[in-house]
Amino acid sequence: MEAYAGEWLQLLIRWVHLITGIAWIGASFYFIWLDNHLLPPSDARDAPDAVGGELSAIHGGGFYHVQKFRVAPAALPSPLHWFKWEAYSTWLSGFALLVVLYWWHADTYMIDRSVAAVAPWQAVVLSAVLLAGGWLFYDQLCKRLGFARERVLGIALVLFFAVVAWALSNVLSGRAMYIQIGAMLGTIMAANVLFVIIPGQRQLVLAKEQGRVPDPVYGLRGKQRSVHNNYFTLPVLLTMISNHYPMTYGHPRAWLVLVCLLLLAAYVRHFFNLRHRGRTVWVIPAIAAVGALALAVAIAPERRSGSDDVSFRDVKAIVDARCVACHAEKPRQEGIAVAPKGVVLESPAQIAQNAAAIRQQAVASHAMPLGNLTNMTDDERARLGAWIDAGARVEQ
Repeated sequence: MEAYAGEWLQLLIRWVHLITGIAWIGASFYFIWLDNHLLPPSDARDAPDAVGGELSAIHGGGFYHVQKFRVAPAALPSPLHWFKWEAYSTWLSGFALLVVLYWWHADTYMIDRSVAAVAPWQAVVLSAVLLAGGWLFYDQLCKRLGFARERVLGIALVLFFAVVAWALSNVLSGRAMYIQIGAMLGTIMAANVLFVIIPGQRQLVLAKEQGRVPDPVYGLRGKQRSVHNNYFTLPVLLTMISNHYPMTYGHPRAWLVLVCLLLLAAYVRHFFNLRHRGRTVWVIPAIAAVGALALAVAIAPERRSGSDDVSFRDVKAIVDARCVACHAEKPRQEGIAVAPKGVVLESPAQIAQNAAAIRQQAVASHAMPLGNLTNMTDDERARLGAWIDAGARVEQ
């Protein structure tokens, strides 16, 4: 009953996380699009004054005219709409999901005994420390490099996350490593809003309320962090869905696969940002497509000749010992209420029907069993693969 209640809790939190994430990402994408489409003021009288750019649009059956001030308007408008709770709610719900799914069940989802003998509490502490450490490293980079060395900052961040991913691949399961990198990026995004963007906006508003000229540096900092968040968005979304694709996190060099995927995702975002500025650089999606294809080919599992003589009785014994604890009508593995993805492997017909999935998740990627809880050996994986490659025949 506890596992069943946990499933419902995860569903509700994931749903909230998805809803708030859509709201945050939608607002972020819109305002970056808006900035990239602003034109000089049509009224020459506005040019030397406060208005830095404007835009006209039609949507939902109506016309809109938007203006952006260089620093602040002459008079503070009321009401003034803020955009912050989308970010806070997304991070809070994402953190709750991390706790309920991964930290609560660290023994199942975070630890892979074939990688390292880590205690659950150690995995949780490491995860929490990295959430804070990732933000501190990034924030210090931004403060020390300023606004002019964005390329250096980008290279430093790629190297940092590559090192962290590699280190985690030697400590945690591949699935946990992917989610941890995504959680770190998401934490940086939310912290940018909480500690830089919103406080800077408060300073701009306070200056107008006190009759002072606002310091433009607050706006520049906010814009810098907002653009960074924009580039982080697609990589974070990729890590959110990564647990559905074990050929990525289950690869022997999963950390390198992750780095390549994150770079491709950020590269795609760069294409759209350039396009919104009026520069359609078609070589970018072409390179991204070739890169994705090359990556897919590089990590494709090798097929054996199928010459090994492996009986179904041997296969059934392996599946019963290593897989059925979770993949049963009534799973007996702690924390599992329903067979993952509804895959049940109790009968010969069910095993044969799911042979392709077994090959992908247990043989090619080593993603299953989760955290290798049942200690499936490499020899057992090889025998499963040989039986499947030979036609997955079930002897009666």
